[in-house]
Amino acid sequence: MKYIITTILVLAAILQGNALNADSVKKEDHIILIADMQLQIDINQAMNDMYNFKFDKAEKQFRWLKQKYGWHPLPYFLIGLNEWWKIMPNLDDKSHDGKFIAYMDTVISISERLHEMPKHEVEASFFLAAAYGFLGRLHSSEERRDWSKSAFAGKNALKYMKESEGMHHLSPELLFGDALFNYFSVWVPENYPLLKPLLVFFPKGDKKLGIEQLREVSYNAFYTRTEAQVFLMRILGGYEGMPRKALQISEYLHQTYPDNPYFHRYYARLLYSSGNYAAARPVSEDIIAKIDSGMVGYEATSGRYAAFFLGQIYDHKKDNEKAKYYYKRAVEFSKSIGATDTGYYHYALLSLGKIYKEEGDEKTAKMYLKQVKDDAKRKSSVHKKAREELKDF
Repeated sequence: MKYIITTILVLAAILQGNALNADSVKKEDHIILIADMQLQIDINQAMNDMYNFKFDKAEKQFRWLKQKYGWHPLPYFLIGLNEWWKIMPNLDDKSHDGKFIAYMDTVISISERLHEMPKHEVEASFFLAAAYGFLGRLHSSEERRDWSKSAFAGKNALKYMKESEGMHHLSPELLFGDALFNYFSVWVPENYPLLKPLLVFFPKGDKKLGIEQLREVSYNAFYTRTEAQVFLMRILGGYEGMPRKALQISEYLHQTYPDNPYFHRYYARLLYSSGNYAAARPVSEDIIAKIDSGMVGYEATSGRYAAFFLGQIYDHKKDNEKAKYYYKRAVEFSKSIGATDTGYYHYALLSLGKIYKEEGDEKTAKMYLKQVKDDAKRKSSVHKKAREELKDF
């Protein structure tokens, strides 16, 4: 599970970068940058470039921001977000962790100084909570599982989040943290009872209110708008049983940022799970084409999803050659990232075995079916299905 207890505490999960020294804080400046409309206009294209995986273009604009506002945590936060979205398509890849963590540490250091400046206390609290929350999110991921660092970051995120509570009139960005807390502080103990004692001293949340607040952020915020949409998409589609609403958000995100592989594969996944195979096919084929062309961020994780969906789609069409081609690619993608304990891998093997069995190729069919038995857990349904298929030989 990517979002454990510390996910509750994630606030503005949108910024990151290198551990560069900040310019001296200009104490004469009293600009509340997160509420500066002109600045949002100036960097709107950079934000779009970042979410569309045009990282170099985005970073140039963020570094311009750093030159102008080096005393403020916002530029470092944004450069950091650039690094975070390099991580998002494949959380197994830890090559960007160092830069991400360094920029979050820089944000914390600068925000602590900003916190001492008159009129900046609430803004500084927002960035402190955001930086700690995002660090907690990274450390609590299944791929890292650094619970001590995650708990430390989460504790600090909550501390600073409380300081900006009720100050949403200053900026809609400040509502993002409340929304996540309201939802996940209820969802976590409902789904993970063993964690319930850890939340006994937390304020009581409200899942319905959390969703409403996320919607408000997704409509009115600038820096946290897209992040709120991502959480809404995952919550509605994965936790609340509202796949149609999740599909609407995923379609918007994919159409707005067509070269973002995370949005791309999530859209393909929701189309497939909703049974809309006619739409899922070209969307999935586009993912495979972008992987084959070497586009930034498109790799085996997205490939195994898309290839399996296409295998299933062509299998239903009784187009055995195309079905076999895509099932084999799903197997190859899975092996390349060590994802051989997943349903996509097992069911691709099972489907290949069944197709070759239908075609009368007993040797190849047995090979794939025996592979399922070797790799899947004995009590799993896919293991049972493979055994049943093998009985017929």
